[in-house]
Order: sequence, then structure tokens, then C-alpha cells
Amino acid sequence: MRKSISALFAALAVLVMIGCGPAPAGEKGTEIIDAESALEWLTDGDIVLVDANNGVTYKKRHAEGAVSIPRTAIIVNEPVPNMLAPASQIEDVMGSAGIGNDTLVLIYDDNKNMDAARLWFTLKAYGHDRVKVISGGLIALAAAGAEVVTAVPSPVKASFSAGPLNRNMLISSKEIRDNVENPPAEYILIDTRSLEEFNEGTIPGSICLDFSGNNFSDATFRPVNQIRIRYLEEKIDYDNEVAIYCKTSIRGAQTYLTLYNAGYRHLKLYDGAWVEWTSNPMNPVYIPEGAALNLDAADQS
Repeated sequence: MRKSISALFAALAVLVMIGCGPAPAGEKGTEIIDAESALEWLTDGDIVLVDANNGVTYKKRHAEGAVSIPRTAIIVNEPVPNMLAPASQIEDVMGSAGIGNDTLVLIYDDNKNMDAARLWFTLKAYGHDRVKVISGGLIALAAAGAEVVTAVPSPVKASFSAGPLNRNMLISSKEIRDNVENPPAEYILIDTRSLEEFNEGTIPGSICLDFSGNNFSDATFRPVNQIRIRYLEEKIDYDNEVAIYCKTSIRGAQTYLTLYNAGYRHLKLYDGAWVEWTSNPMNPVYIPEGAALNLDAADQS
């Protein structure tokens, strides 16, 4: 009898946990790979290695066989800098780099994973799911045995068709403003800029979580369990609707990737970000007590 009662209580406890716990996570560890795995994968199939550094850096050094897709190729600067480029531009860039709709794209950079993450986000937003980011960038690849060269490959042009833009991955200035005035219960707004920038002015209601905390000092990503702890400490769980931004949402894209890889799925990037927000004098700005507002303080994106 006692065993039956104990079993009943155990079953009830499981039901309570299922019913009252956080929303289930998405699959974890799917978007970020280590350098060793990347080099193994590059030996087979329709795979393209992409260097997401700027063009000058690429010409000086890159992993053997890597094609160049710098940030400037996948953004437009209207109405504000670093906005998501239209589908036609992405199709031209990807096709010229030898990337088709069935290609697995492996991306790295030397910029704390920011530019690699931005390209990952862009491809995901246009429906291309066969894309991964290499943790630690070129330094990690070289340490794993990749040859670092200056020779530029000549990719065979491919046909790339972008899907419809997934607007569920984005949040607009109007939606941000509406949420400032009347925030939904599970809504979280993350400012991924530095604490110094945050203290000089932020969107009201933001939590400051510097994107660089997603990395170790060598620019490799922290593992999923550490990311979970970092964000749970701020009460950010799988249930939350999480909006992310920085100055122009390049750093924001890195946090988006980090959280997605950790199983978070209710994510939106505010593409216009701080630059767009502060261009409209009607948008409120919160300045922590004792801080002076300087909208141009940081030379980051």
C-alpha cells in the first residue's frame, strides 16, 4: 500500500512539473560547431566554408578554400546602418559564392562571432537552414589544422533562391514601443551592448547582457549549460518572448544565435536597433541615475 501511495505521489509530481514548468526547449547544440568538426565535415558533400571577416582581413589571411562574404555584402544602410538586405541581394551574393539551396554553409570570423552570426541569421531569415557557425573562428580552425592562406578560390556560381522573409524572427520599432508602454507578461528586452553603453542610455525596460559574455576569452562560444545558467540568472527561460538588440544588431545577432543554439525559440531581433530607436525623438530613452547620455559613445555595431 505504501509503495502504491509513493508511486502515486511520484506520478503527480511529474505531472505538476510538466504542467507548471517552463515551455520545452528546442533542440540544443544544432547551430554552433567546433573547428575540429568543421574540418571533418569539409571533406564531403556540398559544403562551402565562408569567411565573414571584412575584405581587407580576408585578403591578408583566411582558411584554405574559404570564400569571402563580408558583412557589407549582406546588409543595406537604409534607413539606418546594417539593416537586413533584400532577398535579391542575398540571392546574388550566395550564388556568386557557390552556395545553392542544398549547400551546407560553415561560417567563421575573427570578430567574436558577430559577423558569422549575422550571416547565419540572414540565411535563417530567408529560409536556408543548412548553416552552422564555427566556434572560435579562424584561430580555432588554424589550431585544429586548417591551412591559413592568401590564395583566393574561384567558386563555381550556383543558383540560390531565397525563401519568404521569416518576419517572426524580427521585431519592429513600433512593436518595441508598444511593449515599452504595455509590456506583455513574458516579454524580455535584451540590450547586448556593453554596460558602459547601456548606462549612457537604453530602451526602457531593457536588461543589459553584453554579448561578449557568450564567449570565452579565446572567442569560442560557452557551452549550452553555461549559457542556460547565464540567462536563467536573469529569469530568461524558454517561456519568454525575447527581443534582442544592440547598436545596429550585429552583436544582437550573436546573442540570437547563442540563445537559439541553447534551445530558446521565442526570439526576435530588433534590426533597426539603438540607432533607429534614437533617430526618432518620440521614442523614450532611459538613462540610469548619474549617467550622462552620449548617443555616439561606442564605435561598435
